[in-house]
Amino acid sequence: MAPLARCSASVVRSFLYSARQCRFSSSNAASTPSRQRILPTPRLDYRSVSENMVYKSTNALNRKAPLPMDAIQSVARAYTEFKNLTSTLNSQRNARSAVGERIRRSAEENNSEAKEAAMAEALKIKEEIARLEAALVVVEENLLSLALAIPNDTHPSSPLGPESAAVTLSTHGPEPIPATPERDHVTIARKFGLVDFESGATVTGSSWYYLLNEAAILEMALTNYALSMAVKHGFTPVTTPDVVRSEIAERCGFQPRDNNADPPVSQVYHIHSAKSPELILSATSEIPLGGMFANKILSDKTLPLKVVGVGRAFRAEAGARGRDTHGLYRVHQFTKVELFAVTAQEESEKMMEEMKSLQTAILNGLGLSFRVLDMPTEELGASAYRKYDMEAWMPGRGAWGEVSSLSNCTDYQSRRLHIRYKSSPTVFAHTLNGTAAAIPRLMIALLENGAKFDELGELVGITLPETLRPFWIGQNERQIIQWQ
Repeated sequence: MAPLARCSASVVRSFLYSARQCRFSSSNAASTPSRQRILPTPRLDYRSVSENMVYKSTNALNRKAPLPMDAIQSVARAYTEFKNLTSTLNSQRNARSAVGERIRRSAEENNSEAKEAAMAEALKIKEEIARLEAALVVVEENLLSLALAIPNDTHPSSPLGPESAAVTLSTHGPEPIPATPERDHVTIARKFGLVDFESGATVTGSSWYYLLNEAAILEMALTNYALSMAVKHGFTPVTTPDVVRSEIAERCGFQPRDNNADPPVSQVYHIHSAKSPELILSATSEIPLGGMFANKILSDKTLPLKVVGVGRAFRAEAGARGRDTHGLYRVHQFTKVELFAVTAQEESEKMMEEMKSLQTAILNGLGLSFRVLDMPTEELGASAYRKYDMEAWMPGRGAWGEVSSLSNCTDYQSRRLHIRYKSSPTVFAHTLNGTAAAIPRLMIALLENGAKFDELGELVGITLPETLRPFWIGQNERQIIQWQ
């Protein structure tokens, strides 16, 4: 009995301290990953996955999500194991509290035999709790890893299939101009000295560029035009950081690596810093805008919250697969005006239609021929419940080109970013994001549709919509811009 007696004081202190701290030993605390998280562990709905395995599996299949065949079943099994472990652990913690009470009572009664028996039992319980907690860490990390790969649910109206299955919801603007290579935006840009691709390639690499003369002014005019339209519709203007933590990007549903490519390629630019090894250049202002609300509990009376961000978007994968690499269509860096909204759960579909109306008004103001598409399942990103694309006619490319998109992410991002609002009880908000202006794509559409030719077929100028005139800087000294 001597060894037990020598360690009794420390065992009692440790045991009683553990009992007092029991209420703080939540699953969050037990699931600290190898890489330190800035935010709390994502709160995913494992029960929903387990109870809807057929739907979740079919949904992932329809979206061509990169999941193993038994991924959903694996989540269900891991969740069952997690619940069983948690139940057993809670039972042991309850037993620890009961034994702790016996130790205190026997000490008060000066019953050394009962005290030593209780302490021996306490030591076994402590070891069992440590074992269960360690096992729970492994199970919960595995469960989280599996569940994070599952895409959002899909709106029942979203078409099934690939991009070609998209449904046209509406068409706008004038009759499309016949396709012709004479209206190619690169040809127009070279004619008037608007873009310098060669210097961009020398200084940085392919798919980088300089905007010159009227093109530089057009970028600022388009940015301020889109920003002004958003502010008129109740969006609060924000200038966002262009550098974000990769954790924030991942929680927004943006994957830093494209594992579908062969070989896998990075979709983002990583900043090499010993102090901040997890920093990346933001691929879209949606990421820092979503991060603004991370780990916050909002008042339901303040919802919806609507912000419009102005920032640079950096895409490392631009042109990686040889698609749309001509000119400004797919580049590594571009200015983007982004809409972001946080709503109550029952209000997100209404907000999606409101944001679509704003995007439509912006494009209508530019006088473009464009169409609004309801995008099919295989075109939905992991976070999107439903997605609309707006495509403008680009006669120089001879094709419709995406100039804007809009996604309702429901609670996919908020569960990962911990964006909640006070209800009864506190619940996860819904988030939406949409493009107000992706500048290079809009420039392509404006240049190719606005090109003016003389009677000999010579390119003589560019007609721009009157809506941009209030945002124009300078006096048009070169006389190549005409206003419509």
